[in-house]
Amino acid sequence: MRYTKSASYIFTKRGIYYFSRRIPEDLKSHYNLTRIVISLRTRSHQAAVARASSLKSKLDEDWIVLRWRSSSAPFKKFLVDKQGLVAPGSIPPTTTDAPPMAEAKELYLKAKNRGRPKTFIQGVDRAVRYMTDLLGDKPINAYSRLEINQLRDVLAERGLAAASIKRNFNVLRALVNFTTQEHGLPDINVFTGIYLGEPQASLPNKRLPLPLEYIRKIQCECREIDDEARWLIALISDTGMRLSEAAGLTSSDIKLQAKHPHILLKPHPWRRLKTSGSERVVPLVGVALWAADRATGGTKSRFLFPKYCNNDGCKANTASAALNKWLTPRVPKGCVVHSFRHSMRDRLRAVECPPDIIDRIGGWSVQGVGETYGAGYPLSILSKWLHTAIDV
Repeated sequence: MRYTKSASYIFTKRGIYYFSRRIPEDLKSHYNLTRIVISLRTRSHQAAVARASSLKSKLDEDWIVLRWRSSSAPFKKFLVDKQGLVAPGSIPPTTTDAPPMAEAKELYLKAKNRGRPKTFIQGVDRAVRYMTDLLGDKPINAYSRLEINQLRDVLAERGLAAASIKRNFNVLRALVNFTTQEHGLPDINVFTGIYLGEPQASLPNKRLPLPLEYIRKIQCECREIDDEARWLIALISDTGMRLSEAAGLTSSDIKLQAKHPHILLKPHPWRRLKTSGSERVVPLVGVALWAADRATGGTKSRFLFPKYCNNDGCKANTASAALNKWLTPRVPKGCVVHSFRHSMRDRLRAVECPPDIIDRIGGWSVQGVGETYGAGYPLSILSKWLHTAIDV
């Protein structure tokens, strides 16, 4: 057993850190032992210091309450509750109205996970695990700013980048804010304004557009192989849809018999859309029309691509990994399946398509208040411009 000299109340035993604190003489009557010893369940010195600090603060609060209850307080006569007193100026016991972090997580996921990818749930689980492993599963309003800063420091010590730490804190803040509103609690601001270091300038990881000659070659191979994965690539190649948008389609979303064949792209319980502007009518032309026809005729499910989508959700990440594995040896370095979307915008620019029509076809955010008026461009106009772009 070895006590550390750099931090109070902790010692190590066989490499594991423990919290240890002697019970004051005036409070020994409340306990059946003279010293509190708790395993901190970590071999990390920084994590042990953070957890010990949290336990010390909680113990100090408990002892303040015990001393106040035992004293002949002159202010008792002014209070409605004369049993649960705390010393003037001290931190009151945490209200039991606030749920613990683990319970808040379940509430948040139950309300928010519908139509989200598995990675959303994994991200929430991971962020909450980081917090509760270090600071304990306490009511969401019981964490102090000091503890949150300690969580930041421990995550940095583990090697997480500032962007990853920020992402985890954003998840925790959203979870806490949602639970606070649901339970009608006062605002909890411990995650606001956390310092994560000065931002570092770096080049964005930009996805490159696919040159037209590569698009043509890929489309020819898709026709030759003629299977579900190739139908999905072909559909994206001449529409510019996002992979998740295309993978989450049903046969009823495809309107092949219309005067201008098209897709009614709308949100589904198993697949959300990125923005409100993503809900749109997408003309079917070129290889995309062929792919939609093959997919609707080739599926026995209501889902257009049942390999990548079902009632439980749209497996866009699985589709991305599989399609990119096939594409990588066939396209220039830096190009991926999402590159078709970048290419489509360039192809529409090349035929001098008006920017607002480009935005409508691709589901990009439209600019200006005027764009929110009216029903938008007729399908015939959208189809004409998309035909022009792919025929070049």
